[in-house]
Amino acid sequence: MSQIPKLLITVGVLLIVVGLLWQMGGRFFNLGRLPGDIVVEKENVKFYFPIVTCIIISIVLSLLMYVIRLFR
Repeated sequence: MSQIPKLLITVGVLLIVVGLLWQMGGRFFNLGRLPGDIVVEKENVKFYFPIVTCIIISIVLSLLMYVIRLFR
């Protein structure tokens, strides 16, 4: 098998695992509803921008990539 199908399979399995962890962990970690996330509610419109959640996810992914590059 060439490299691209292996990569796609790996990414697919990783996305499934992350999705399951997100669904199960949503009870314990209130990701997406942290203090600092912007919510504007009007009569018929609700605008939600999770800025703090984006920053935390970015920091965690950056640290994870750093650790992966460190052991490579």
